[in-house]
Amino acid sequence: MAARDDAWFESLFRAHATALYRYFARRAPRDDVEDLTAEVLAVAWRRRDDVPDDAVLPWLYRTAGFVLANHRRKGRPVPVGDAPDEVDDADPAELTVADDEVRAVLAVLSPRDRRILLLNAWEGLTGDALADVLGVSRGGADAALSRARSRLREAWAERLTA
Repeated sequence: MAARDDAWFESLFRAHATALYRYFARRAPRDDVEDLTAEVLAVAWRRRDDVPDDAVLPWLYRTAGFVLANHRRKGRPVPVGDAPDEVDDADPAELTVADDEVRAVLAVLSPRDRRILLLNAWEGLTGDALADVLGVSRGGADAALSRARSRLREAWAERLTA
């Protein structure tokens, strides 16, 4: 293995910085391209002993994918001009749980049914995403959601007739 010193890094930079820049230019906002490229190169320097001699560019691209994913997760600040004039502190999830009747009906359901219904209603998870969280197949998730909804309807009906 070649010495991982300043000369090694300079060689890596000359050989691959443009490719990384182009990678980000096709995937990220223009203002972020240089910073993202620099971040990948900084990771390469910090983890220089992990960079394989025979696959430097693929390693950099894989790292770039992680850097880009992290960057996208950070989100963007909301410009002040887009902020509402009045603050709405009402979170629909909290309002729903605060309702005694809803809480009472949810309480008679199994913890699994509650979890499935809340993942669907509050987090918006359906299909494959719900299946991933539950650790079941897509069909299993769809069936579990259908059964949980059915039991919720039954619990509501019992509460109304009581």
